[in-house]
Amino acid sequence: MDMKKVINIAVPTSALVAVVFSVVAFNKTNAATSPEQLTAPAVTAMPAGQPVDLTYAAEKSLPSVVYIKNTQNSKVQTVEYSDPFEDFFNDPFGGFFGRGQRGDNGTRKRQVQTPKRTAAGSGVIISQDGYIVTNNHVVDGADELTVTLNDNKEYSARIIGADATTDLALIKIDGKQLPAIQIANSDNVKVGEWVLAVGNPLGLNNTVTAGIVSAKARTMGQGVSSMIQTDAAINQGNSGGALVNTRGELIGINAMIYSQTGSNIGYGFAIPTTIMNKVVSDLKQYGNVQRAMIGIQGSDVNVYVDSEKEKGNEVDLGTMEGIYIAKVVDDGAAAEAGLKEGDVITHIDGQSIKSFGELQNVIAQKRPGDKITINYLRNKKKQSATLTLKNEQGNTKVVKNADIDVLGGQFRALTNQQKEQLNIGYGLEVMKVNGGKLKDAGVPKGFIIQRINDQSIKSIEDLQKVVKEASVSKEPVLYIQGIYPTGKKGYFAVPLQND
Repeated sequence: MDMKKVINIAVPTSALVAVVFSVVAFNKTNAATSPEQLTAPAVTAMPAGQPVDLTYAAEKSLPSVVYIKNTQNSKVQTVEYSDPFEDFFNDPFGGFFGRGQRGDNGTRKRQVQTPKRTAAGSGVIISQDGYIVTNNHVVDGADELTVTLNDNKEYSARIIGADATTDLALIKIDGKQLPAIQIANSDNVKVGEWVLAVGNPLGLNNTVTAGIVSAKARTMGQGVSSMIQTDAAINQGNSGGALVNTRGELIGINAMIYSQTGSNIGYGFAIPTTIMNKVVSDLKQYGNVQRAMIGIQGSDVNVYVDSEKEKGNEVDLGTMEGIYIAKVVDDGAAAEAGLKEGDVITHIDGQSIKSFGELQNVIAQKRPGDKITINYLRNKKKQSATLTLKNEQGNTKVVKNADIDVLGGQFRALTNQQKEQLNIGYGLEVMKVNGGKLKDAGVPKGFIIQRINDQSIKSIEDLQKVVKEASVSKEPVLYIQGIYPTGKKGYFAVPLQND
């Protein structure tokens, strides 16, 4: 199965290139999470002319990188299609030759059997008891996950949590004394430092490629905007694998390549361990990532100044480095602290902020409710403020993935007899209502749920998915549509969080 994701990005020459998420083969990586490892020192500079020996790094990291096989089982799906000849030719055989039933919008529906599909990628063992980090797009949609270690031992894996925004996922296998990788602090990585990309590119297992760190805090336009850029060859199948330093310590999770062809042309990108550690911690503790928001929109100062010059405007902000604030979000953290449009952020907690990528790197390590000190320029004069970061819903509460248990109900897919009696194609019957969100909203026993938040609900899995999505959205409410056993339509709004 082709699971590549392609993102078009505009470059200064107006040409379009593609950022291709590597998926087809899997890397193998190991990681430990002790505080000592998180504060590993930067690589010591090598004397001029002395060759770099990368054999130690390869031997150290290879056992920690695993191959991940994603299997999606065959499924029966209902698809809609239109028949342009239907108005001209009647079917005297009543659909005997395969015509489906008519849909509400005039189209026809037909059930099709999807083929069983597989894809592969890489992952990194970060603890001896079997926690593995990989990319979200490596495990997305999996019915089965199989992990193969460097010594060819196979394990079944389960997903602990996944985050599409950072493209990271945490999975778990049942193992002991596994070869966990050492984790370094990616903040200590230096541009020009030698690195290895470890994984299973293009189906070639246990492969290492060498290069240097080309840039840090690279903004890619969506998702993680603080990537490590490297010229170590990264190809399809490296997704989820390890980017390691010369000591074999993990500094990033390989995620994408920058290419017009889908193959490596010299630029690859990895998610830094500072962000990875935060995501892993959140997935373990809360089931989803606690995303902190500063509440501004803007751009790098140099980008803003250049755009104004193109308009014929001369701008002097007192600096050419930092973040120009183009908009302050109402009721956000920045607004509450008194920041305004036109201010320039220069430091956060004493750390110099020269670009949006660096800002992202700092904020991505924070949680809602954390306080940060911002230094900024207003009319070229130095100012400072303390901000309390908020979540996507505009408060400082911990946002947990809600389970269907929070609804306080029991559910069952409709029988064929119920479908015929009510003349409907799908739905979930509320079999029992206990003390929970359904009872609070007045949803009765026997009510048949058909749609929630404009998504069709055909199974318990559909219900679980929509509840999880809604629980971490800006509006954590379920808008339920369905019918009573009598055939009367009903609507309910079910808040998932307490006031």
